Amino acid sequence: MKLSGLLHRTRPELPGLAGTARVDRRTDGLLRRLKSGEIAVLDQIDLDRATADALVAADVAAVVNASPSISGRFPNLGPEILVAAGIMLVDNVGAEAMHAIKDGARIRLDGGVIYAGELRLAAGVLQDADSVADALVEAKSGLAHQLEAFAANTIEFMRQERAMLLDGAGVPPVEVELAGRQVLVVAAGFDAAAELARLKNYIREYRPVLVGVGAGADVLMAAGHTPALIVGDPAEVSNETLTCGADIVVPAFADGHAPGLHRVQDLGAGAVTFPSTANPEDLALLLAAHHDAALVVTVGLSGTMAEFLDRGRAGSNASTFLTRLQLGGVLVDSRVIATLYRSRISAGAILLMIGAAVVAIVAALLVSDAGDAVLAWISHGWGALFEVIRGWFG
Repeated sequence: MKLSGLLHRTRPELPGLAGTARVDRRTDGLLRRLKSGEIAVLDQIDLDRATADALVAADVAAVVNASPSISGRFPNLGPEILVAAGIMLVDNVGAEAMHAIKDGARIRLDGGVIYAGELRLAAGVLQDADSVADALVEAKSGLAHQLEAFAANTIEFMRQERAMLLDGAGVPPVEVELAGRQVLVVAAGFDAAAELARLKNYIREYRPVLVGVGAGADVLMAAGHTPALIVGDPAEVSNETLTCGADIVVPAFADGHAPGLHRVQDLGAGAVTFPSTANPEDLALLLAAHHDAALVVTVGLSGTMAEFLDRGRAGSNASTFLTRLQLGGVLVDSRVIATLYRSRISAGAILLMIGAAVVAIVAALLVSDAGDAVLAWISHGWGALFEVIRGWFG
């Protein structure tokens, strides 16, 4: 056989899904680097809804998880979202896969096995709709333990933050006026952008104070709104948004150290710190409550028990129950507002009403003396126009 024939012989295409691997143990860092069509390689036990939504938005081709995406502790929401979006999920491939799979390398997924060319790198479980549904059913048995942990952490938060909750001790002042005003708090949660779009009539009519929580500030900017207040880690917010003129509140530890504060200062923007163990979403709500907001509307914040327990972060959610208890009836979910502002008259019904009105007017003109005069005037006008046109053409 000639050498030229060997050189031009095409190699048969290997089976499976191929793409560029993006590897990072820090999920937040990984999400910032992902591009469309790439394969996300992460290590996150109990994949949460927020991460899954971000992976879907990044348009990844597949997700490889070194840890179990559903451990059985509670029915987390992430795997179901990925599978429903048609994203391949290879689960529980082991911690060694984070070293075997190189960032930027081209890998191939065939079933639950990961290859680099024909070299086998790792293997796990290929999840589908049925396997995820079965795992979620089994995971519901772990809810009781998670609720006990949630309750214990809530009691500890109450013990540590009693002065702040009851008297507002440590709540920082902000320049934007909140007292007596309606406040719209936006976090980068599931469907936040679409929910914000459904509130356009409410925002236009009431002009609430716009508060962005972390990346929720960028959601506001993308929707054409400028936040008046930003609460959260500045690392999650773009430079453009941080310098839009909003008041910035950075969460801090009890000793006053606030990670990310230097980034705001480097941009020449001002910021205040809020020492507390509460998560940024609850800090934004507590700011509104202690500054006497008249109404607080939330977009993208956790609203159900499953969402509270999602991510398995019982510690960081310890403030959630007490914060919402403190706001009471002042706190309203955006879906309620959107429902109240939804138009109940379809466009077709409006056109039908206009058509009926036109028919009624014409009928009234036909049976009245005024109608005879109007019709005579219209007829005369058309006759005069006809004579002018005939004159033009000789």
